[in-house]
Amino acid sequence: MINACRICPRKCNVDRKFETGYCDVPEQPKIARAFLHMWEEPCISGTRGSGTIFFSGCNLKCVYCQNYKISQDNFGKLVTIERLKEIIKELVAKGAHNINLVNPTHYTDSIYKAIGDLKDKGELTVPVIYNSNGYEAVETLKTLEGIIDVYLPDVKYSTEETSFKYSKAKDYPEVSKKAVLEMYHQVGSPVLDDNGIIRKGLIIRHLILPGHTRESISVLDWISNNLPKSVYISLMSQYTPFYAAEKYPEINRPITRREYEKVVNHLYRLGLEEGYVQERQSADIQYIPDFNLEGV
Repeated sequence: MINACRICPRKCNVDRKFETGYCDVPEQPKIARAFLHMWEEPCISGTRGSGTIFFSGCNLKCVYCQNYKISQDNFGKLVTIERLKEIIKELVAKGAHNINLVNPTHYTDSIYKAIGDLKDKGELTVPVIYNSNGYEAVETLKTLEGIIDVYLPDVKYSTEETSFKYSKAKDYPEVSKKAVLEMYHQVGSPVLDDNGIIRKGLIIRHLILPGHTRESISVLDWISNNLPKSVYISLMSQYTPFYAAEKYPEINRPITRREYEKVVNHLYRLGLEEGYVQERQSADIQYIPDFNLEGV
């Protein structure tokens, strides 16, 4: 897939050894930070932290991206597959509950090789989390079956108009739904250990956008109608205007209490009670990681 890259739904068909496609990064993994992250969902961070690896580049162009330094500006350091394996082992040695691959889509080939090799050799015994924006090709996801233990995708939008306006991906609603169904097929509903740490399963994240509660309600309706209630929902209220959000006045603000309560109440009306609901106070820049090449 790399020689004529079709890893993600963009299907750029470029040879990433020599040129870049929409994600604007080469074949070789580029990483901005690798550390023990304490601010993920409780079943992921636990007491010791999630061994989180932030990859550079992105196949979406979200105008409000809080991680724009790495997703759009591509800050990071190129590493070999061997170094990626070393980083993973170093995080596990520090006590990580899991390995959390953030924005991994465009490096799927390298991740498959690194994780597959470590698992084959018995050198990786903690779960591997695929922490994704949800814009995934089902064909690529199928190659990861047995490699990934936990899928943590976003489902951002329910309409083509909103998807294109804010992320330049008109087909996002259709693509993300198919991807999530494939993820569920592979890992099922969450399974936790005796300490409440996830070992396997699907957790769906949804970020409430200001002025778009109907979009959020539609996403929740789809989840309720297409997946069992045992799937975890992580409903996020941490939206803070970043990057180019100031060019879009309707989203250049945090969500209101009324917007928050409207979506949360609908979540509970649907009986989607497994998972997490962020408090509105989570909309704070202190929760945004500092991308400083730590652990790279």
